[in-house]
Amino acid sequence: MIKKLSANHPSFKTIEFSAGFNVVWADRTQESTKRDSRNGLGKSTLIEIIHFCLGAKSSKGKGLLVEALKGWEFTLDLEVDGKEFSVTRCVDDPNNFYVEGDTSAWPVKPKKKKGEYAFGLRDWNALLGDLFYKLPLETEEKYQPTFRSLVSYSIRRGKDAFSTPFEHHRKQVEWDKQVHNAFLLGLAWADASELQLLKDRKKGLESLKKAAKTGVVKGFVGSLGDLEARRVRLQKKGDAEAADLASFKVHPQYTEIRTQANQLTGEIHEASNKNAVDQRMLSLYEKALTEENVPVPNAIEKLYADAGISLPGVTLRRIEEVQAFHHDIIENRRGFLAAEVSRLKRDVLAREQIIKEKSNERATVMAVLQTHGALEEYTLIQKRHLETVNELNSVTSSIDNLKACEIGLSQLKIDQEVLQQKARRDYDERREIWEKAIELFNAFTERLYNVPGRLVIDVAATGFKFDVEIERSGSSGVGNMKVFCYDMTIASLWAEKSPSPKLVVHDSAIFDGVDERQRALALEVAAKEAEARQFQYICTLNSDEVPWSEFTEGFDLRAFVKATLTDANVSGSLLGLRF
Repeated sequence: MIKKLSANHPSFKTIEFSAGFNVVWADRTQESTKRDSRNGLGKSTLIEIIHFCLGAKSSKGKGLLVEALKGWEFTLDLEVDGKEFSVTRCVDDPNNFYVEGDTSAWPVKPKKKKGEYAFGLRDWNALLGDLFYKLPLETEEKYQPTFRSLVSYSIRRGKDAFSTPFEHHRKQVEWDKQVHNAFLLGLAWADASELQLLKDRKKGLESLKKAAKTGVVKGFVGSLGDLEARRVRLQKKGDAEAADLASFKVHPQYTEIRTQANQLTGEIHEASNKNAVDQRMLSLYEKALTEENVPVPNAIEKLYADAGISLPGVTLRRIEEVQAFHHDIIENRRGFLAAEVSRLKRDVLAREQIIKEKSNERATVMAVLQTHGALEEYTLIQKRHLETVNELNSVTSSIDNLKACEIGLSQLKIDQEVLQQKARRDYDERREIWEKAIELFNAFTERLYNVPGRLVIDVAATGFKFDVEIERSGSSGVGNMKVFCYDMTIASLWAEKSPSPKLVVHDSAIFDGVDERQRALALEVAAKEAEARQFQYICTLNSDEVPWSEFTEGFDLRAFVKATLTDANVSGSLLGLRF
């Protein structure tokens, strides 16, 4: 329980608490004006400070970590299992929790810092989890109960904390609600944790299948049959490429030899082309040589006779001279043709020899090229083979993943059914525990409304199912009383346990909109139950909202007031300042 709350500034109103029922109220004084308000006097700040000292995470500029509180230190005196200790947390040094008291039995020891003993945030929360709820100090498992979430049900802060009994803040995730409420009610919370793990598995498998169908996962598109067909094709292609690589011989001068082969081919083609031209010329020259004859004498004489008739008076050479001239011309031409024929034949024969030699040389070179390859060519084939292998591996992996998805989803259904059966058995085995919780809740609601409420605790396919109902629950005030009765139920259950927080803290917001009769009854119930079951109940109230006329005879609320905050001036607030 909380023994005392103090600070290092004299303006702070130190509050000492006792076992049982405790009230901190904001009182309107006669000196205050209509413009004065009790808002900001420190009722909510009181709860914020308690959480601050109990390991709540803080961000600069939020909560208590503001410029106006620079240099402030808050100290919370606690008693746990009969041992007292104090913890101090500084606004300027929020990562350390300085402790004083008997820490010899603690499973985690503080470290000495600047002459004082302190815990870091993580170790402090782990220690408090052990001291308050016997939580394990270290766990690698997901979805386990945590001290910060559990204590937030005992010390609700903020208006949203009173919206539903099973949440301590709005939009609290489902697994958090199931695990922590099951833990507080004494149910098999591990079943809720395991169910969430199954939900994660299902979400992952469904996301993978969805990604496959939309093509987000590369190489994962198509049915299992399509993928198997691709795998067979790629396997055959990869085997063929591997065989080509195994038989491939790389010649170090492959490029030079290929260049030489190309050069020889060019020279052979050039010689063949020249021979083709010379062969045509040779045919023409041989034909001209056979047709070249000396003119017959009669033909020349006839020519002269015709010339004399046609060209009278022209002096003509002697026929013997003409015949001799023609004979010389023909002989010279025949000699030229014979020489050209002889030259052409020599050139053709020479080129044929060159073609033969070059062809033999090229054949030798081509034999090397046929049995060897270039390094570049080998590298290209190897690259293509690696691409095939990678694609094959991707398809094989996709097949394995798709099979795992199908098998996983099938196994998941089995695991869910098995878990649901186990949860149902655990639920039945703990009947005595949850029936007691239901009875307590019913009793508390009946004391407030003269009719029993209804606390639903069940196991469904989606996990634990929790609900509460009180007749005339249409108003917000009745909704707040659901939270009150649930918190009283949890406090009563844990009052019998050790270790236990033995603590409930409510802000005045829990009484907003509540009828005066039920408000009075709730305060009386809290006072009686806290004393009878030996747990501590702390609440903040506005003095003018106290239903004095509704209290039963003999109940004096003033006897439980531990501090009064006033609006007479700033010194009447909890901190002695406004921020």
